[in-house]
Amino acid sequence: MKGISLNLVIITGFSGAGKTQALQSMEDLGFFCVDNLPPTLIEKFVDLCAQSQGKIDKAAIVCDLRVGDFFSSLNQALNDLESAGYKYEILFLEASDDVLVNRYKESRRRHPVSPKGNVLEGIHKEREFLADLRGKANKIIDSSDLTVSQMKEKIRNLFGKDYDPARMSVSVVSFGFKYGIPLDADTIIDVRFLPNPYYLEELKPMNGKDTPVRDFVLSNPTTEEFIKRFFAMLEYILPLYLKEGKSHLVIGIGCTGGQHRSVAVTEKTAEFLRTHHYSCVVNHRDIQ
Repeated sequence: MKGISLNLVIITGFSGAGKTQALQSMEDLGFFCVDNLPPTLIEKFVDLCAQSQGKIDKAAIVCDLRVGDFFSSLNQALNDLESAGYKYEILFLEASDDVLVNRYKESRRRHPVSPKGNVLEGIHKEREFLADLRGKANKIIDSSDLTVSQMKEKIRNLFGKDYDPARMSVSVVSFGFKYGIPLDADTIIDVRFLPNPYYLEELKPMNGKDTPVRDFVLSNPTTEEFIKRFFAMLEYILPLYLKEGKSHLVIGIGCTGGQHRSVAVTEKTAEFLRTHHYSCVVNHRDIQ
């Protein structure tokens, strides 16, 4: 297996979180895709890719609890790949409990972990069972509020033409704490201590991308000191994440409503990351 030039992405996560949509999007990007592959067959699959003589240079596999007892061998299969010096990425799909329950109600399908029990019980069991695997994931997508087209865009941003597993990309998400913390965030930054434009009538209807709001937030001495310390922390930790093999990091920046302060700081953070040659995607979740 050594020396094989193959970008391998293993897609897993919660039942109903959108793994099928993700796989279809990967296929649109030119990945050779296989759904519901038992872990014991992953090594054989890689061997077949090697025999393609370069015709298959990137592949995606969905491996989840539908394979039943076979799924318990996934950790061993991943260890075998690592022992052979082979690299892979894990894309983990998740969603909130209420969203998953509603999706199962709409589809009228049984949950694979609790086929004879209630759906919520199956979801809770699945969360417990997949906790360690989620911790190993290189990339995590929370599909709770994503439409099909937004899911495709997420996949395209992560694995599109600029995809390079040896290079870390960073997603910066602005959000409002009153709407909840993004589930897929690796790091949360709370900027509710910054001066709030919401209380100024002329700035209230604007957002952090508008120049008057941006200037109000970023020119404040408290913000300037925070930005200096925050960016120094990023300069220190990002190379360490990359050294540990993390290829994608999600930074959530939150204020009360997600319209003013978090948006302005997120835009400033994206500028900083791009000047330091990180691939950066910005998402203002609650700007509206």
